[in-house]
Amino acid sequence: MTEQAPSAAALSEPAQNYLQDLRVHRRLAARTLALYTQDLLRLEALAREAGTPLLQLTSAHIRRGVVQMHAGGRSPRGIALILSGWRGFFRWAVNQGLAAHNPVLDVRAPKAPKPLPKALPVDQAVRLADFAEAGQDPWIEARDAAIVELLYGCGLRVGELVGLDVAASMAAQQQGRGWVDLQAGEAHVLGKGSKRRSVPVGRAALQALQQWLALRAQPFGGRLEGSALFIGRRGARLSAQSVWARLRQRGQLAGLAQPVHPHMLRHSFASHLLQSSGDLRAVQELLGHASITSTQVYTRLDFQHLAQVYDRAHPRAHKKPGES
Repeated sequence: MTEQAPSAAALSEPAQNYLQDLRVHRRLAARTLALYTQDLLRLEALAREAGTPLLQLTSAHIRRGVVQMHAGGRSPRGIALILSGWRGFFRWAVNQGLAAHNPVLDVRAPKAPKPLPKALPVDQAVRLADFAEAGQDPWIEARDAAIVELLYGCGLRVGELVGLDVAASMAAQQQGRGWVDLQAGEAHVLGKGSKRRSVPVGRAALQALQQWLALRAQPFGGRLEGSALFIGRRGARLSAQSVWARLRQRGQLAGLAQPVHPHMLRHSFASHLLQSSGDLRAVQELLGHASITSTQVYTRLDFQHLAQVYDRAHPRAHKKPGES
């Protein structure tokens, strides 16, 4: 059965005049007009429920409507779109001299919950790091392995990774690039807000870097002018887009269930480190977060992990309601 469009005939005269104005002057498509009609029908239902004339609704009435929609399961984005339609109607009404003020002006939809960052399970992250593509060019394989180890082992952003040089230099510091100090086992990067930080490079990442550096200049006869740590076939600094593409391909070949991207490895670094240490402040420093509230999202990931372990393993997790 085809869903019928909402009827504008059920609307009050001001609402119908507003729709006519939209149709004539803004030339909105029929589908868009139908959505505006639905919004106005909701608004008039709110006015009837409040026992108030449509054009005399207050901000308190509108906020009550928002609460009702939210309690009814409508998404924050859906509520925001409806409020936008109501706001436009009252703006028109004020301009026409039909309403004294716009009661929707300062009303906002509820904030949508921030989605949890996607992190790989530990076993999948390790599988990706240990994976070696059969028959792959050793030069490419060494480079890609070092990239994975630095992203997962140091929690670098992809921009920080591709900005690394093989060694410290005055030019690198002046131009906002980073470098890896193999002897000290540290990566020096320039993060968000032009803030420099140093992060430890673990044993696996150091080994992968050493293997890559031993091969890095090989295709160029041992002579390579550029200072970029990670380069492409022509010797130019690898782009962030290239890293994304290489990781996606590597994840598919390694048999991972979900597409892998650089920030997922950063999330995995933070989540797995927090699960092991519980040291939120240290994770904040390693990630280069200016505020610890940015890091606290990983505590939600950690709790999610613990809840899953509980559901799988605890004998009381599967107890049925009413059982003694």
